[in-house]
Amino acid sequence: MRRIALMILRNLFVFPSWFYHISKYGNHPEKYDANTRYSYLRKVTKRANKSGRIQVVCDGLENLPKESGYILFPNHQGLFDALAFLETHERPFAAIMKKEVKDIILIKQVIQLLQCLIIDREDVKQSMMVIHNMAKEAKTGRNFVLFAEGTRSKKGNHIGEFKPGSFKSAVYAKCPIVPVALLDSYKVFDTHSLKKVTVQIHYLEPLYFEDYKDLKTVEIAAIVEKRITDAIAKAEAERGNEYIA
Repeated sequence: MRRIALMILRNLFVFPSWFYHISKYGNHPEKYDANTRYSYLRKVTKRANKSGRIQVVCDGLENLPKESGYILFPNHQGLFDALAFLETHERPFAAIMKKEVKDIILIKQVIQLLQCLIIDREDVKQSMMVIHNMAKEAKTGRNFVLFAEGTRSKKGNHIGEFKPGSFKSAVYAKCPIVPVALLDSYKVFDTHSLKKVTVQIHYLEPLYFEDYKDLKTVEIAAIVEKRITDAIAKAEAERGNEYIA
């Protein structure tokens, strides 16, 4: 968390203004369209990331469906994951957030600004209701980020098992599924170092409804998990070759 302190200290004089505007947009989403709210949050995120000595390297944006109304399924490494998306993903999105973080200052305001959905992982009925609501909103053209592992991995760039139930949202919505591979995101806030850190985010080839309509969710989960695992392995191999060279 030392890096969070660094990000705040380096923006100490503008932070109150950021917090005011994020709160304003979050408290009155009906007065400000999604693009206006999202654009402001992206601007703040980019500056905060830079001041925290964080570089986000991105590829695969061409893989994003041309039409909105898709669900991004990344591996989950930590708190910085959302900031990597905010810096690189140009179109507004919402996320599925666990109830444990909904009242944390600043995170609460960002949740309101993005109009995220809150899930109680201990309540199966409520969780399914959230999945159905997300599917309905995806059908209207909203984009979502859903961490199918259910919780962050604590093994660095090794990912956890993807939960098949998470993919019911896409099945209900009949929408594109976009696998996303995150590398080294955990290093930002989960280590005590303040050295420069580079986070990689790779938007992978999507699965469209025609690709998965005849598959069970457990099969869909396996495909997405493998694509992300393969992308991480490839990126790490390439990085290793750079070091050797």
